[in-house]
Amino acid sequence: MENLDAQKFRALCNRIEDNINRVMIGKKNVIDLLLIALTAGGHVLIEDVPGIGKTTLVSAVAKSLNLSFKRIQFTPDLMPSDVTGFNLFNQKTGNFEFQPGAVMSQIVLADEINRTSPKTQSALLEVMQENQVTVDGVSYQVPEPFIVLATQNPVDHVGTYPLPEAQLDRFMLKIDLGYPSVAEEVEILQLYSNDSEVPDLQAIADSDDVMWMRNQSQMVHCAKSVMRYISELTAATRRHPDIKLGASPRASKMLMQAAKSQALLMGREYVRPDDVQALAINVLSHRITLNPESRLKRITEEDAINSVLKQVPVPER
Repeated sequence: MENLDAQKFRALCNRIEDNINRVMIGKKNVIDLLLIALTAGGHVLIEDVPGIGKTTLVSAVAKSLNLSFKRIQFTPDLMPSDVTGFNLFNQKTGNFEFQPGAVMSQIVLADEINRTSPKTQSALLEVMQENQVTVDGVSYQVPEPFIVLATQNPVDHVGTYPLPEAQLDRFMLKIDLGYPSVAEEVEILQLYSNDSEVPDLQAIADSDDVMWMRNQSQMVHCAKSVMRYISELTAATRRHPDIKLGASPRASKMLMQAAKSQALLMGREYVRPDDVQALAINVLSHRITLNPESRLKRITEEDAINSVLKQVPVPER
C-alpha cells in the first residue's frame, strides 16, 4: 500500500494552482475549493451572476489536469436525454446504438442549471451519485475521475427554477466567485486586451495524478474527537431556531471528506478542527432551509452556519 505523502500532494496542488492563476486573476481561494472537491471526490455548485469567469475557470482546471471537458447550457427546453444520452436506430445495422450525452466526460460544466425544468435537473442525479447513466435499462459508466461543476444564477433572478433538496444534497461544496476588485479587473483587461496573448495552458497533471490525489485524501487521519465535532455541527443545524430543515448525515460525511483534502492542501496528514471550520459554510449552507421568519429578518444560510459554529464547542487538538 502506498504511503501518505502530504508534501508531494501540496506541491502538485501548488503547481496546478499556479497554472490556473495565469488566466484566473484573484481567485486562489476558489481554486483551492475546486481542488478540494476534485480530490475528495465531490461535486461543486457555483452560484453567481453571469460574466465573472465561471466557464474560463472550469476550462482552465480541465486543461491543467488534461481531463475531458464538456459544457451543457441548461435552458427551459433542454431534455434529459440531451444530458445523459439516448439510443439511436442505425438503419444499416438494424440495431439501436447509444449516443453519449455531455455527462460522459471527466469534467462537466452544467451552466445555469436552475434555468431548466426540474425533470431535466434530475437527470444529473444518478450520474452524480452512482457515476453512471442508465438509458433504456442499460447502464453506462462515466470516465474517471468525474466531477460536475454546476453554476446557477441567484434565485432572485427572473426565470429560474430552484434546485430540489435531493439535488442540492449531492453537491459537496457551494462556492461564490464574487466580483473582482478594481485592481484585479485591470489585470483581467490587460490579460485579454487585443495586443496581449492569452496564455495557452499546458497540462500539469493527468487523470492518474487526480486518482492518486483522491487515494491520498482517503488516507488522511481524522481523530474521533474531530468526527464528533463534525457530527455535533450537523446535529446543531437540525435544532437551530432559524433553520427549518437541517443538514443530513450525508453532509457530515462530505464535510469530513472535504476536511481531509483541506488538511493535505495545507501539507498535513491529519484533520484539525480549523479544517472543518474553514469548510463548514461551503459544505452546509446549501443543505439547510431557513424558517420564513428568519428570511423576513434577512438572515442568510451563511449567518445560520456561522451561528452554529459559535455554539458548538471546539475540541482540543
